[in-house]
Amino acid sequence: KKIPIIAAGGIFTGEDIYKFLKLGAASVQMATRFVATDECDVDIEFKKAYVNCKKEDIGIIESPVGMPGRAIVNTYIKQSKAGEKSPRGCPYHCIITCKRQSSPYCISLALINACKGNLNDGFAFIGANGYRINEIVTVKQLFELLGQEYNAAMELEIGRASCRERV
Repeated sequence: KKIPIIAAGGIFTGEDIYKFLKLGAASVQMATRFVATDECDVDIEFKKAYVNCKKEDIGIIESPVGMPGRAIVNTYIKQSKAGEKSPRGCPYHCIITCKRQSSPYCISLALINACKGNLNDGFAFIGANGYRINEIVTVKQLFELLGQEYNAAMELEIGRASCRERV
């Protein structure tokens, strides 16, 4: 049986897309790049956090259920880790395995706050290459750029193959 593989994680450029499709992936999944688009419905402050993020701002955090996640480490995360932002209650009861008594924060509340632009009471998850985002663009502009990068990678590969044939 043929099982389609969808490559995900760390895919940032059209060249990355080309590379994974050439390796046999049926498609790719991208998320981080699309957060900093006009069409993404998170608050502009959330998008600006991506644009202003540096590589050293990204870290692995532990969720209230013990799962790791990559996020922009901000004051909220630092205060939560230091025990300064413990949840007062659980307004959502979203997941049974959440240990709200010992949790440094309520993940649902933190993510809702962040999406609304309140990063003082929340944080943004981000991909490993998120620090490479330097502007907010339209989805159309992003697709055009990814297409250009994809085509350039393909042309480079064709050029290399042509050179090998001549040798």
